[in-house]
Amino acid sequence: MKIAILSDTHVKKHSDKLFKLIDNLSKEADMIIHAGDYVSSTVVSKLKEHRNFVGVWGNNDKGSIRDLLKEKMIVPVEGYKIGLYHGHGDSKNTLQRAYDEFSGDKVDIIVFGHSHQPLILTKNKVLMINPGSPSYKRKEPWYSYIILEIYDKKISVQLKFFN
Repeated sequence: MKIAILSDTHVKKHSDKLFKLIDNLSKEADMIIHAGDYVSSTVVSKLKEHRNFVGVWGNNDKGSIRDLLKEKMIVPVEGYKIGLYHGHGDSKNTLQRAYDEFSGDKVDIIVFGHSHQPLILTKNKVLMINPGSPSYKRKEPWYSYIILEIYDKKISVQLKFFN
């Protein structure tokens, strides 16, 4: 299974580029995961056009977006449990908050966002993935997203950068 992972799209900037990226990812990926901060429900609607979209809301998502999505979820994929949580909160750092959110859930992979900083690492045998942002990079040099592939119990993670 090929999974495109996005977060922190903040649709106010570069929406044409973002929607084109979503269209392209919809063609090549079996699933699209979004880890929150869509900011506009038009992004959620665009993602929902994909037959296999899952996502959670982030701290900048208000009203109708929170009505459409959950704050946290666990998705089973190819024998792995993937935890989704934006990463917002007041204590610790984003990575630790995301990790702690699933402390009692026995997940294999945690997908989070919030920091707009792409990250791939393992923490206590849990694969931690933050795709950065494809449309609001803040201080990062590039826009980014992640492609996660799971085939026959083998995992491949690719961080994709673009201008």
